[in-house]
Amino acid sequence: MSNLKNVQPLDDFNWDEFENGRVASTSHEVLEKAYDETLNRIQEHEVVDGTVISLDKKEVVVNIGYKSDGIISTSEFRYNPDLKVGDTVEVYVESQENKKGQLELSHKKARMTRSWDKINEALESDEILQGFIKCRTKGGMIVDVFGIEAFLPGSQIDVHPIRDYDMFVGKTMEFKVVKINQEYRNVVVSHKALIEAELEAQKKEIISHLEKGQVLEGTVKNITSYGVFVDLGGVDGLVHITDLSWGRVSDPHEVCELDSKIKVVILDFDPDRKRIALGMKQLTPHPWDALDTELKVGDHVKGKVVVMADYGAFVEIQPGVEGLIHVSEMSWSQHLRSAQEFLHVGDEVEAVILTLDRQERKMSLGIKQLKEDPWENIETKYPVGSQSTAKVRNFTNFGIFVELEEGVDGLIHISDLSWTKKVKHPSDFTTVGADIDVIVLEIDKENRRLSLGHKQLEDNPWDVYESLYTPGSVHDGKITEMMDKGAVITLNEGGEGFATPKHLTKEDKSQAKLGEELTFKVIEFNKESRRIILSHSRTFEEGKEEAKPRHRAGATHKQSESSDIKNVAAGTSLGDLDVLAKLKADMDKSK
Repeated sequence: MSNLKNVQPLDDFNWDEFENGRVASTSHEVLEKAYDETLNRIQEHEVVDGTVISLDKKEVVVNIGYKSDGIISTSEFRYNPDLKVGDTVEVYVESQENKKGQLELSHKKARMTRSWDKINEALESDEILQGFIKCRTKGGMIVDVFGIEAFLPGSQIDVHPIRDYDMFVGKTMEFKVVKINQEYRNVVVSHKALIEAELEAQKKEIISHLEKGQVLEGTVKNITSYGVFVDLGGVDGLVHITDLSWGRVSDPHEVCELDSKIKVVILDFDPDRKRIALGMKQLTPHPWDALDTELKVGDHVKGKVVVMADYGAFVEIQPGVEGLIHVSEMSWSQHLRSAQEFLHVGDEVEAVILTLDRQERKMSLGIKQLKEDPWENIETKYPVGSQSTAKVRNFTNFGIFVELEEGVDGLIHISDLSWTKKVKHPSDFTTVGADIDVIVLEIDKENRRLSLGHKQLEDNPWDVYESLYTPGSVHDGKITEMMDKGAVITLNEGGEGFATPKHLTKEDKSQAKLGEELTFKVIEFNKESRRIILSHSRTFEEGKEEAKPRHRAGATHKQSESSDIKNVAAGTSLGDLDVLAKLKADMDKSK
């Protein structure tokens, strides 16, 4: 035993009795005491060092210098597959003697007791630690370091993206502690940090030899929606999606595969930020340079719609050569419409070249030009006086815009909708999308507009009304609308007239009401303004006594006549035209 050198011989020990096999009881106690003092003095619940004296798949036997050895499960040493006999290990004394009389030890608890201090020391000193990867977890792996479960993020396993995490489970690797949460005792470790310092120096060396225009071969390391990352042998570069091909690329996976070898050219690099911009399409000639030299404005080309926007469609006529069909070049119609109403991505189209700029590498196309412009022969197709059926497109306060065919629009003014009906708003007359019969009144070829009429399809009833509704004639009608200023009367013989409240007084002094059918006398008819003024009260009132003119002293005969007319007119309603006419006739006769 290692502690025998510390035991002093007893002065009163009887060696003769010992040799003859006779030891006094007191001497036996002394002997036992001396034996106990040769053993390590241990305390329960403390951590001590021990030596591995044997091990197998199930158990590890450890000697700590006590009167019995401790047995520990091999699973507690799983993190250290290189454990062997003779190794010194730290153990935690659970009990000096359990129920079976054995020394009870724990390596796991010993590690837990001391590991937190070691973890903190490793963070401060940037020490490299060994850990055992136990299992996968969300976002990374769980690593056993000194018995503490630490988190290894997926991004910290290697400098390259990891696609198979399971291949690391069960491995023992070196790590650095990168973060500790003291409150929750959470530990984050990194394997990537061990090789980054070496890679950093390697990157600087590689970047120092880079030049713009240099062609290199690399390995596709990662593919994203915006481009491809390429490993150039220790340093990464990005091929942006726009630099993968001269043609449109919607998904970089269409061009590259992971781990494939590709050639790239260095477009630009930033030594400080260690960013390298790469290109693939630049290794091939620009498609515009290979465009047919005979191609010119007016030629027809075929292509595929690759991009849609509200204002137009981009058509690829060959890889890397595109032309824009503006929405205004999709139809002869002048209505504001979205390009999506005409074309969709993937459509195969034929178009006419409208402009071609090889230097700027721009081309504009049109598809409406494949059809004849309907305004070229508008006078022949829709001559003045011709009748057609149009579709109502939209309303304004002053009329209705209609479309006779795609690209041919016209306006029906509100005054040309009806001869007899007073239309307050076009929406009261028809609806958007409805068909309406029209007649061409006027052609404005320069502004591509037609003036149309609807009422002109029928004869003007006011030509008949002029001889029918003469002032003083009496007709039957029905009150169809009441207003503060009077009422609208629908006459049985056609058309509408208007009567003021004064002329709606009935013979019993009551006022006529909505829906009543009465007789009315025409007191005014105006064909130009399409106005008929009616009176019910005039149908039963007797003729009024003519008022005598009053002359002012010194007034001339002519002034007196004028005053008489004004006085009578001032006291007479607009409908008393027969009285005024009679008065004027009498004055003319007296002259």
